[in-house]
Amino acid sequence: MIGAGLGFLWFNCHPARVFMGDTGSLALGGVLGIIAVLIHQPFVLVIAGGVFVVEALSVLLQTGWFKYTRRTRGQGQRLFLMAPLHHHFEKRGWYESQVVTRFYILGILCAVVALSTLKIR
Repeated sequence: MIGAGLGFLWFNCHPARVFMGDTGSLALGGVLGIIAVLIHQPFVLVIAGGVFVVEALSVLLQTGWFKYTRRTRGQGQRLFLMAPLHHHFEKRGWYESQVVTRFYILGILCAVVALSTLKIR
């Protein structure tokens, strides 16, 4: 899994020549989920995948808020300019490379926090 991930990332750097589809991403997520359950640390996976969790939550919030305001006010309103969250930042004027780099930094910080929680226990 590590070798496949590194090989993918090597050829996926800008400009990307290889793209991972749903089959690859769902398989990787499934393996990570199974590992988290087998080592009895599922909450650590939520911390380590903080960027992905926030991205998914942004879609849920955007959809839920839009439906709620459409039902209560007659016209749907948005929380973000676009969901998922990385598209919101691009609409605000950030370059794609800025968003990717900052999400990489946040992902590394989430991984460090997740690993530090394992040491605390």
